[in-house]
Amino acid sequence: MTKGNPFSVILKFSLPVIGGNLFQLFYTLADTVIVGRTLGADALAAVGSTAIVIYLVLCFIQGITGGFGICLGHRFGARDEKGMRRSVAVSIILCVFFSLVIMAICCGLAHQILYWQKTPEKIYDMAYDYMFAVLLGTGATIFYNMISNILRALGDSRTPLVFLVFSSLLNIVLDVVFIVPFKMGVAGAAWATVLSQLLSAILCTVIGVRKFLILRLKKEDFQNLGSVIKTHMSMGFPMGFQMSVMCIGQLAMQGAVNALGTEAIAGYTAATKVDQFSVLMNAAFGIAISNYVAQNYGAGLWDRIRKGTAACLLQTSIANALMCVMIIFGRHLVVPMFVTQPTAGIIGYVGICFATPFAWIGASALLVPVYWHEILKRRKK
Repeated sequence: MTKGNPFSVILKFSLPVIGGNLFQLFYTLADTVIVGRTLGADALAAVGSTAIVIYLVLCFIQGITGGFGICLGHRFGARDEKGMRRSVAVSIILCVFFSLVIMAICCGLAHQILYWQKTPEKIYDMAYDYMFAVLLGTGATIFYNMISNILRALGDSRTPLVFLVFSSLLNIVLDVVFIVPFKMGVAGAAWATVLSQLLSAILCTVIGVRKFLILRLKKEDFQNLGSVIKTHMSMGFPMGFQMSVMCIGQLAMQGAVNALGTEAIAGYTAATKVDQFSVLMNAAFGIAISNYVAQNYGAGLWDRIRKGTAACLLQTSIANALMCVMIIFGRHLVVPMFVTQPTAGIIGYVGICFATPFAWIGASALLVPVYWHEILKRRKK
């Protein structure tokens, strides 16, 4: 990413990342659609009542692994092979650590989380079964995001997409098999998601190890990593927090919606799934420009960073305008995807689609001036 026209380089890198992010969301979206249309509105509400918790965990995982990928991108841009190996080793260690911590905390507090969210008693058991199974498979989600961000940092954004598309299709098949003939209910949908994502991660790893020699780690790559761990944590943890902090407000909203009953939960579920599409699309552009900046930062190409950022802002603005039109004017086509007999209460979801953009506009108004200040400061140096 240190050569070629910045606009085309970022766009070519971004498109597979957008596809990967959307297909990753497609896991839970497929669960939602299939559950709603095969098990009914109550089952849909059960899955939807846990969606924001699962989405919060997903955002945190994407953030920390994206941060680790930026550290690797720095070393890749500087052509530091030893540094790249050590970066991959640290990513593995930290991802194992966060897998265990997140799984222990979330699974241990599963009942308490549902209580805080005021989950209706009618759907409580189904909500617990689905959320517990998905969170128990957190390791598979971290595994996939780790290896995909490693490959992206090395300039390969297509391999993660190819295998994620394959496993997404497999997820649909397993959803139907586990729910219909195996009668596993909403838990079947959860296990289909976990198993499909684990397979995607394994396939990405196999191809990655064959394609990139630096992924063939040795024992010495795992030694004396204290300073490298500190660097990765200082980059990864803030990004994980940044990606997940917006979900905290949505958790409070989910609790308020849960108190209104299953119809409201089903409508909120449909709205948030659409909203998450737009958020993850923007996150994909963020991943692309982060890897672009990381490699050019390592190579010391400051003017190229400025041009690339401007190109990415233009691409993001165009994509958001198109997404806005589709979300608002296509609203009457969205809800029937989730349930066979949508009611007036379920369809009323437009307000949800307007809420998040205003929050992002406020955040951008604060961050853009900071960006320009930093760029001008670097140019003076």
